[in-house]
Amino acid sequence: MLDTRELGRRPGSQREVSRSVPAPADLGIEVLHVPEGAPVELDLRIEAVMEGVLVTGEARAALEGECVRCLEPIDDEIDVRFQELFLYDDQVTPGEEPEDDGVSMLEDDLLDLEPLLRDAVVLALPFQPLCEEDCPGLCVECGARLKDDPDHTHEAAIDPRWAGLTALKHDED
Repeated sequence: MLDTRELGRRPGSQREVSRSVPAPADLGIEVLHVPEGAPVELDLRIEAVMEGVLVTGEARAALEGECVRCLEPIDDEIDVRFQELFLYDDQVTPGEEPEDDGVSMLEDDLLDLEPLLRDAVVLALPFQPLCEEDCPGLCVECGARLKDDPDHTHEAAIDPRWAGLTALKHDED
């Protein structure tokens, strides 16, 4: 939660905020995420406007995960930018549900950055993270990592319908 009372609801007033916050749980996707409790560095500018408070910022955090092709660990960083308008809670017409419109609201001049941070980070992550752009992955037959053994091969599989003839061939040798 970030307190915006200092802006005093005066359009044009602004302040810069830098802080480090612990990462919330499940910040990321299944194969790549920010570890829970890891520091997330936030650089924010909060500005009062007529309707509410405009938050513009940047977040930086460390990432952990695994390559979707070879399952090797990935350690990386993410740097995302975001901007969101948080409406004053008295700007809503009585009986209207602001959550239905996807509008962010201030609650008693406090704004919750977690949903904004979560959306920015998750949307910036690659859908299928790789340890290297040209990762060859794993052998489909034995699971060997192809980057470690680029000349990895197997004998051609014998069609089960011909397996009986293979036994005859070995008897002739």
